[in-house]
Amino acid sequence: MSRGKAIVVRIQSPESGTKRIDTKGNESIAEFLNKVQKTFELGDIGWTVYKTREKKDALRNSRAKTLDSYKIKHGDMLFLFSQSTHSGAGERPGSSDSVAMDTTPFKDTVVEDEVDQLLYKEDGKIYRKKDEQLCHHGPSGKCLHCVPLEPFDETFLQTCDPPIKYLSFHSYLRKLTSGVDKGKFANLENVSCKIKEGCKEHPPWPGGICTKCQPTALTLNRQRYRHVDYIMFENPNICNQFLNYWRNTGNQRLGIMYGRYEPHKDIPLSIKATVAAIYEPPQINSKNKIELLEDPQEEAIHRLTQRLGLVAVGWIFTDLVADDLTTGTVKNFRGNVDSHFLSAEECIMAAQFQNKYPNPCKYSNDGHFGSKFVTVIVTGDQSGQIHFEGYQVSNVCMALVRDDCLIPTKDAPELGYIKESTNEQYVPDVFYKDKDEYGNEVTQLARPLPVEYLLVDMGAAFPVEPQFTFKTSDKPFPKENRNATGEVQDFNALTHYMHQFTPDKFFEAVTDFHLLLYLSTTDMLPLKERISTLLEAVKSGDESIAHHFKKSEEWATVEEMMAAHGTSSPTLTREGSYVGPGASPLPPIGSSGGLWTCAHCTFHNKSENQNCEMCSLPRQ
Repeated sequence: MSRGKAIVVRIQSPESGTKRIDTKGNESIAEFLNKVQKTFELGDIGWTVYKTREKKDALRNSRAKTLDSYKIKHGDMLFLFSQSTHSGAGERPGSSDSVAMDTTPFKDTVVEDEVDQLLYKEDGKIYRKKDEQLCHHGPSGKCLHCVPLEPFDETFLQTCDPPIKYLSFHSYLRKLTSGVDKGKFANLENVSCKIKEGCKEHPPWPGGICTKCQPTALTLNRQRYRHVDYIMFENPNICNQFLNYWRNTGNQRLGIMYGRYEPHKDIPLSIKATVAAIYEPPQINSKNKIELLEDPQEEAIHRLTQRLGLVAVGWIFTDLVADDLTTGTVKNFRGNVDSHFLSAEECIMAAQFQNKYPNPCKYSNDGHFGSKFVTVIVTGDQSGQIHFEGYQVSNVCMALVRDDCLIPTKDAPELGYIKESTNEQYVPDVFYKDKDEYGNEVTQLARPLPVEYLLVDMGAAFPVEPQFTFKTSDKPFPKENRNATGEVQDFNALTHYMHQFTPDKFFEAVTDFHLLLYLSTTDMLPLKERISTLLEAVKSGDESIAHHFKKSEEWATVEEMMAAHGTSSPTLTREGSYVGPGASPLPPIGSSGGLWTCAHCTFHNKSENQNCEMCSLPRQ
C-alpha cells in the first residue's frame, strides 16, 4: 500500500502537456485537487480530473476520500480536461454532476497541420502492376509479386532510383501503427536532458540525484525518418532577389522562408515545403558572418502571413565566396571530404528555429514532436555554380540545444561538444557509434561530436513550371532591412514602384510580398484598418476584391498623396550582379548612399575606404 508514503502522480492536459505532482496515498482528494489547480494555474471551476483518457472515473471533490480510495499509485497517469475540451462548461472540479460527454482520446485533441490531416486520409500503399513472368493468376488476383507494399517497405525504398534513405514521417507513423494493436499504444516521446523536478528523496542537484529524476544517457543514431522530404521554391525570382544582396555587397545574408507544407508525390506519404517568399529580418552582415538582431516586426509578419495563408517553413542563408568574376563561378568548400555540410554553430541555430516552430502531433503526450522547419544553405557546388542544400537537424539535436547541452567547438566547425556537468547543470552522457582503424564498431563519448550524426538532408530545387503566389516585376518593391545597400522602403519607393503600373494592372502591382509588408506596417498611410481586404484578395487571387479595395476612401487618400509627391528619382541602386551563373561585371555607376563603386570589380565600398575591400585596388 502507498498509505503515508510519498508518491508522484502524473497529470496530462491537452492544453499544458504532462506535469508531475508530489503527493501521498493518504492525502485527501480535496488537497490533491488544490495541488492540481496550483500546478496548472486553473480557476475554481471549469475543469475535471479523470482516471482515464475516455473521461471515466472522475475524481470527486472530497475531504473524506483519499487517493488510496481511488487506487491511485506511484507513477499513475491521470487526465485533466477543461471546459473547452469537454461539455461540462462551468462545472466545479470533481463535482457530482460532472458528465463526460466527449469520449475522444486525449491525443486527438491536438490540432495538427492541414498537410498531416490530408496524409492521414491517404491509403499510402505502393501499388504494383502484374508481373507477366512471375504472376500466374487472373487479372483480378494478387500474389506475392504484385500485392501492394506498405509505404515503409525497406526493399522497395532501396530499389528506387535514387534510393530513398529516409522514411517520410507519415510512413514512420504507419510503421508504428501497423501492428496487431493498430497503434493503440503508439506513443512518441520527446527527449529530455534535464533533471525531473520535484524529487523529494534527496537534496536538489548538485546535492544528489537518483534514477527517478536523472535523465537517461543518450546513444546517437542517425534519424531514420524526416518531417519534410523536399523543399521547392515556387520560382527562381524568389532566390535571385534574395541573392542580389550578396551580389551587390559581397556580404552573406539570412532570410526566413514563408510558404506552405504540401503532400509530395515522389516519396510515399511525404511532405514538401513550398517557398513563396523570403523575408529578411534585421541583421548585421559581413563576408563571413551574420548576426541576427531582434525583430520589432515579428508579430506584424506573423499576422500578415497568417492572413495570406502562409506559414514560416524554414530559414535560408548564403555561404558564398566569388571564385572567378569573369565566369561567375563561386568556391566549393562544403560537402567534400575535407570540409563539412553544416557547422556545429549552424546546427545549433537550426535547432533553435526548429524548437521555436514545433510540429503538432497527436501521438505525443506533449502535443508536439519534432519540427517541419527546414534549413537551406546557398553555397557553391563542385562545378563552381550556386546551388541550394536542404537540411533539418534531428529531434535529439533539438533536445540537446533546447536543454543547453550542445555547444560548438572553437577550431573545428564540423564538431560539436556536449557540455560537462557543473554545480549549476547536470548534463547526461551522450555517445555515438563509430568504426576504429580495424573496422570494428566502437562507442565514443560525444566530446567532441561529429555533427553529421545530427543531420537529415533533403533536396531543394525549382519546379519545371514556375508558380507565382506573388507577381514579379522588372523593378520590384525594395526589400526590408536593406538600408545599407540603398534599398529603402519609404513613401518615395512606393510612389516610384506604383508609377510603373497602369491603372488596369493594380492587382498585379499589389501582389508583391514586400510591398504588402510595407503597406501593413507603415504608420504614415491610413491603411491598417483596410489592409485585410487587400490581403484577402491576394490570398484568394480574386481581382475583383482588389479593385474594391482600390475604390476605397483610404486608397484614394494614398493616391492623392502619391500624386502630390510626384515621381522623383528614387535612391540609386544596383539591380544587377557581379557574380553568379551567366552574370558579368557591371560598369561603374558612380557613388550612391555614401558608397563608391570600384572601377575594376564593381564592388560597393564605404566612402572612407581608399582601397577596394574586394580586390584591394586603389580607388582612382
